[in-house]
Amino acid sequence: MTRLPFELFLGLRYLKPKRSFVSAITLISLLGVTLGVWVLIVVIAVMSGFDRELRAKLMSMHAHVTVTGGIIKNDEEVLDIILKTPRVKAAAPFAMGLVLVEFNNQVATPYLKGIDPVREVKVSRVADYVKEGKLDLAGEKVIIGDELAQQNGIFVGDKITVYSPRNIEKKGEEVYLPLELTVTGIFQSGMYEYDIGLIFTSLETAQELYGLHHAIHGFELTTDDPFLGAHEVAVALGPRLPLPLRAQTWMDMNQKLLGAIQVEKTAMFLILSLVIVVAAFCVMGTLITVAAQKTNEIGVMKAMGATPWRIARLFLFQGFIVGLVGVSAGIVLGLLTIDHIEQVRVFLADVLKLDLFPREIYNLTKIPTYLTTRDLVTIAISAQVIATLGGVLPALWAALLEPVEALRHE
Repeated sequence: MTRLPFELFLGLRYLKPKRSFVSAITLISLLGVTLGVWVLIVVIAVMSGFDRELRAKLMSMHAHVTVTGGIIKNDEEVLDIILKTPRVKAAAPFAMGLVLVEFNNQVATPYLKGIDPVREVKVSRVADYVKEGKLDLAGEKVIIGDELAQQNGIFVGDKITVYSPRNIEKKGEEVYLPLELTVTGIFQSGMYEYDIGLIFTSLETAQELYGLHHAIHGFELTTDDPFLGAHEVAVALGPRLPLPLRAQTWMDMNQKLLGAIQVEKTAMFLILSLVIVVAAFCVMGTLITVAAQKTNEIGVMKAMGATPWRIARLFLFQGFIVGLVGVSAGIVLGLLTIDHIEQVRVFLADVLKLDLFPREIYNLTKIPTYLTTRDLVTIAISAQVIATLGGVLPALWAALLEPVEALRHE
């Protein structure tokens, strides 16, 4: 039978539940670590889930790489450079700018994006998001977002009047008339900014509105990998494109939004880690009380030859054990909560009589969760270290205790 080291044996013995104040504080410390890890895992998983959903929506409306930089007149030459770049799978031209839309004396100012539908479906998922009508842009036609349609009472088949900046200009006696476009489809991307502020028409119609003739505003590219592949393509195109053109990944174009989500995730991790820090202080208080109660025993052990380091390890083991049990219990509860997050949402909604996850606001059918191994390991190690550090001060106090002082009142 394997014998435990005496530090670990005594540490487990001192933590053994007894009907005392120390045992109650130990239990509170244990519950604090468990609660902290549990909440951290659930919150980080939900925030990572939202981040993942947002990235998916951004990638569905944005190409992996976008080439812009003023009006491109030599589009065939630029397209040839793009398609010869390694890892590029497809490219589609576009023209884009602000317009004024009028319908039944109501006015909106969305961005109008002129696309080639045949090539656009290879770089974005616009066609997948059309919920009414179809992606038909042949001639003077347009598809609009569902939020824009709802706010202005526009339906498939209606005609909207579109004004471009050219309609404001006047060159001598020449006046540019607005275009009347027929709504052939309504799309829903799940992102309010796009559903209210973006409409699609054919590339030819956009060129006519902006007086581009055969020029365009840019190219959208899809690569073999939306992360590393997109970055490598953007870097490779930089020196090859004629100035002032530049290549940007979808992450570069949404850097502030993605950065804000990461900052929020980090802030929540730090804030909720305070729960574990409080539990660590409870561990410290418990071990200080144990050290005070066991002063005589510490003196005896030192008199029998126990080194200060072995005495210190006795209390460090106690902090470690509390952390280990609390972290393990917190991980189990956290993973169970993530697996049954919808049942938890329904239960809380019934108890609180409150819809905690309105679908019309988030445009999601369920709460998204995504927990990476890295996040789980980071939470577990952080909690374990914090709980173990709770035993440092009592360990130092016990290690520095002189045997004579400890046994003086024996």
